[in-house]
Amino acid sequence: MIWVPKEQALSPRRVYVDGVRTRLVEAGPPAAPPVVLLHGVGGHLEAWTHTIDALAVDHRVFAYDFPGHGWSSAPAGRSYEVEGYVRHLSVLLDHLGLEAPDLVGLSLGGWVGAAFARRFPSGLRRLVLVAPGGVRADPTVMNAIRTLSAAATEAPTEKSVRERLAWLMADPATVTADLVGARLAIYRRPGASEAMERVLCLQDPEVRARNLLSPVDWAQITAPTLVVWGDRDATGPQSVGQELAGWIPGARFAPMAGVGHWPQFEDPATFNALVRAFLQEKRI
Repeated sequence: MIWVPKEQALSPRRVYVDGVRTRLVEAGPPAAPPVVLLHGVGGHLEAWTHTIDALAVDHRVFAYDFPGHGWSSAPAGRSYEVEGYVRHLSVLLDHLGLEAPDLVGLSLGGWVGAAFARRFPSGLRRLVLVAPGGVRADPTVMNAIRTLSAAATEAPTEKSVRERLAWLMADPATVTADLVGARLAIYRRPGASEAMERVLCLQDPEVRARNLLSPVDWAQITAPTLVVWGDRDATGPQSVGQELAGWIPGARFAPMAGVGHWPQFEDPATFNALVRAFLQEKRI
């Protein structure tokens, strides 16, 4: 199953960047301000199903599958640590001719977006972090991600995939049949289990430790930043997000109620309004 935007008559395309055949979708007016959406670990661009069209009203929106994720390729021998994703993002932006887009990153995507913002401070305009990784190493959370993800790719069934997705939500009923179908097709593709093992490296304590961002690292982000965190997020309480926002100069904290790790999917109306308002501030 391939996701097609509800309102935009577009289909995903593939671009070859940084040695990775990368699945990408684009929506919105070509001359509008660009925004790039970054998904979480083990995920794919369908995480943004309810966001792309909402932002495409007045933005040129890009969403893509990370290396080793979704329908993008998973070359052996490349890095699946944070710097590997940052490099791929940098090359992708160059390929698309995007000089300073807004970045919206969810979980691993937020970790990548934050690391990119530190390394290339002039490479983005604004940053939205949605329950980003890279803040801490919680063994319980890391084990849940590894166990559920591995189970879903080693024996991909509707049940195993739904259980992986339900962990992300406050209300498991939020997991739609379309979302399950999209992920099930991805996890059944040849090599999916091997790709998942590579991308789960950040759930290894030693690997994660060397990729974590310290408070000093977060403080080096200069882009205007919004931190969004659900009050029923299985990866950590809202206090983690509030503390994180305090480390980033001038960052704003936006708590969301009644949602888990995927607020953009569980409460898209609230999420989209928050993000659009933030991205539209002081636009030059």
